[in-house]
Formats: sequence, structure tokens, C-alpha cells
Amino acid sequence: MKLNIALLAGDGIGPEVIAQAVKVCDVVATKFNHEINWKPALTGAAAIDAVGEPYPDETHEICKNSDAVLFGAIGHPRFDNDPSAKVRPEQGLLKMRKALGLFANVRPTFTFPSLLEKSPLKKERIEGTDLVFLRELTGGIYFGEKGRRDEGETAYDNCVYTREEVQRLAKKGFELAMTRSKKLCCVDKANVLETSRLWRETVQAMEKDYPEVEVSYEFVDAVAMRLVQWPNSYDVLITENLFGDILTDEASVISGSMGLMPSASLGSDIGLFEPIHGSYPQATGLNIANPMATVLSAAMMFENFGLHDEGKAIREVVNKALNEGVVTEDLADGGKAYGTNEVGDWLAENI
Repeated sequence: MKLNIALLAGDGIGPEVIAQAVKVCDVVATKFNHEINWKPALTGAAAIDAVGEPYPDETHEICKNSDAVLFGAIGHPRFDNDPSAKVRPEQGLLKMRKALGLFANVRPTFTFPSLLEKSPLKKERIEGTDLVFLRELTGGIYFGEKGRRDEGETAYDNCVYTREEVQRLAKKGFELAMTRSKKLCCVDKANVLETSRLWRETVQAMEKDYPEVEVSYEFVDAVAMRLVQWPNSYDVLITENLFGDILTDEASVISGSMGLMPSASLGSDIGLFEPIHGSYPQATGLNIANPMATVLSAAMMFENFGLHDEGKAIREVVNKALNEGVVTEDLADGGKAYGTNEVGDWLAENI
């Protein structure tokens, strides 16, 4: 297979972890007789510095004409510490999601047997955890009307959803549940929010089309509590943009490190694959960033193309590295810490 992949390294540690994923993907492509044409493009603070826009038109053209996007990270402290900044790196990410129609964020959370003791939760609570969040990505409060009134003393952010937006996200949730244990949880706040009541009634109406799927409905605050009590009781969860943003970060630390969790953002035509961690500017250029999440995001990319053996090869080599202690300082626990580049080289050599 010949694949054209847009390569958006972004900011902070993004270029460092992306470089390791490229090493691994190139070796996988050679092993399985594929050809990858990497198409680098600017985004985030790097793009603002270069052309004044966080998601330039040139980058969008590259992305929409590619088979997938492999993405690093966005963000820079000089924007985080300046609430008055009119142009921000994160605007590029929102614009990219909207422009590419990436409405479904797929965030798995799973555990690694060799790292169970590193989780902030007790081993017996997290063993066997293997859940997936589907977060709606292009609607809700992040994209609703927002502004100030009363001479800036009052601020507002409107949360708006259409039934169609809920249906297309829920459809992916039902379909994913059918490939797993056929359990789906709709996360909302239907006791308070009208948008949540729309979510709940829409998903309820779709149940008849998927009679094999057991559907539950839970309030977001209850799910936040249960994620730290019994995360292994969940399988597939669907929710709106803001709730999903918060809950997936909470779930991400169950494994023991945010540096291990991949994600995908999917639409009807193209998928974007990225680690869930941020740009981690404090580590930029120090060769200490954990590249595993980015590498596992590449595994999700291959699997999205139907190349499951390729994805499996990546997952197996990551597990091997963890078992043998070939890890960066966040997982070294007093033992030898490998550099970002060393981990990437080891993974590539061992595929």
C-alpha cells in the first residue's frame, strides 16, 4: 500500500516524539512492503511564528490531500500566559478539526501489566481496564457563540448541539461497541442541561438499530467518580466535547503515564492520529520526552487503514520495551532512563 501521510510535528516536544514515530513507521512499511510519503506541514505556535496563522491554508491543503495526519502537539507558554493574545496555537487545532470534519475523538485507556504499580490507583482497581471514549469534537461549548457584555464584566459561552451531530458520533460508538463487548455508556448531564437531554433522547432512539448492544446512561459527575473506583467496568463511552475533554484526561493517568496513551480524531474522509499529552515545553530539546504515545498513535493509524498486523507489530514492540525497561525517565523509577531518540531507535530495531 502507498500512503501519503501529513506530518504535523507542532510545538514543544512534538517534533521529537514525531521523529520517533516516523522511524517506527518507516521500519514497519519496509517490513510489510508499504510505501509512506511523508508530507511535513506547519501548525501551532511554530506556524504562528512562521506565517502568523496557527493552521495555514497550505497546511490544510496538505492535510486534506493526504490519507491521514500524524500529529505531535500544540501549545507554547508565551500564549498560555497571555490571556489577551488574539491568535493562539490552540485555535489552529480547533480550526483543523472543523475544516477536516474530524468530529469523533477516539481515546482508548488500557493498562500495561509491567506498569500496574505505577498507576495512582490501586492495582486491583485497574487490572483489566480496557475502555474507549468517543468524544464529540466539533460542536458544543467550544464552538458555540462566546463573548463579553456589561463592559467586559460578564462572560458567556453557549453550548449548542444538533441531533445530527449527536447521531453521527453515537453511530460510531454503537459500531465500536459491536466489535468489542457490546456495552455502550452515554455520558451526559440530562438532569440539568437541555443539550444533554437531546443527547439522551437521540441515543435512546438509536438503540433499536443495535439490539445486541447494552446501553447505559450516566451523569458526567458519576462517571468521573467511577473512573477512579471501577474503571474496568466500562467499555465504550460516548459524550459531548467539554465532558469528553475532562474525562479523557482523567482516564489517561490510569495506565501510569500520559506518555503512553494514543488517540485518533476521525471524520468521514480522513483521520488524525496524535498522543494525548501536550507540548510539554519544559522538556523541549532535552531528549527526555516519552515517545510511546505517539508511536502507539501510529499503530492506530495503521489499524484504521485495515493494516492490523502492522499495528500489532508496533504494540508488541512497545510492550517488549516496557517489559525490558527501555523507557524514558518518566517510567524509569530509579533505573536506567533512555533518551527519546534511544527509545525510538530501540523500537525500530526490534520490529
